[in-house]
Amino acid sequence: MVQPEHLLTIGNKLGEGPLWHPEQGLLYWVDIEGECFQRFSLEIGTLETIPVGQPVGCLAFRKSGGLVLALRDGLAFWDPESKTMEIIQDPEADRENSRFNDGRVDVKGRFWAGTLGDDQGSSLYRLDPDGSIQIMESRIGISNGLGWSPDNSVMYFTDSPTGTIYQYDFDPEYGSISNPRVFVQVPPEDGFPDGLAVDSQGFVWSAHWDGWRISRYDPDGAIERMVYLPVQRPTSCAFGGPDLDQLFITSAWTGLSPAERQEQPLAGDLFLLPVDVEGQKEHFFAG
Repeated sequence: MVQPEHLLTIGNKLGEGPLWHPEQGLLYWVDIEGECFQRFSLEIGTLETIPVGQPVGCLAFRKSGGLVLALRDGLAFWDPESKTMEIIQDPEADRENSRFNDGRVDVKGRFWAGTLGDDQGSSLYRLDPDGSIQIMESRIGISNGLGWSPDNSVMYFTDSPTGTIYQYDFDPEYGSISNPRVFVQVPPEDGFPDGLAVDSQGFVWSAHWDGWRISRYDPDGAIERMVYLPVQRPTSCAFGGPDLDQLFITSAWTGLSPAERQEQPLAGDLFLLPVDVEGQKEHFFAG
């Protein structure tokens, strides 16, 4: 089996949310605790770091240009020319210890993003192109990786502390979810499911926080392969490259002891796994 390559020494404290921009040929991702997002040219090898000034959980591309950011202070638009952001709305403004975490755009251009909350739990929200925000799920431990089957009939959603990846029936026309059921239950000794990506065959690739690996699950939830990494806390993955046949993997060192960090000098770096299947092209937010 092909082994992951160490692509970039970056040392992110909490690298997350990789996303490939097909027109720009750039990989974007965030460092949540580093309060920035980054973009890297695989062809040229250039890296740019853009500070945001607060924890940023994830990002998405806009059809009109720029980005949508999911932040500590809510959802925002990022203008690449002025390098400034405009807060759209913060649905959890009354909760001091809440922030947004992972997210993704669906086939109709709606941005889904969930929170990492306090003792009241976390929630999953949907930002529609008209700027309205709907709460789609609540009473979650930590809202994390999500994605859709190639035919858009199923949405996958991760609740990390419970070790569960759920499936929902998804209606792409109305953006509704129903019939939640367990897709994968990760044993505690294998870490916690974090970010995920769904490939063109409908298999789910999930990063195992504290599990040292990425797992590929078939549409029935059985493990098809496991890819081990030299870092304890891989955080997420995304398909990219010109043919969408490269899996980019982010990682973190936050929470590791000094001894653990010394044993894992690549923690927080970016990895690349050439794969034998294509991913799905990421959708752009329609607003």
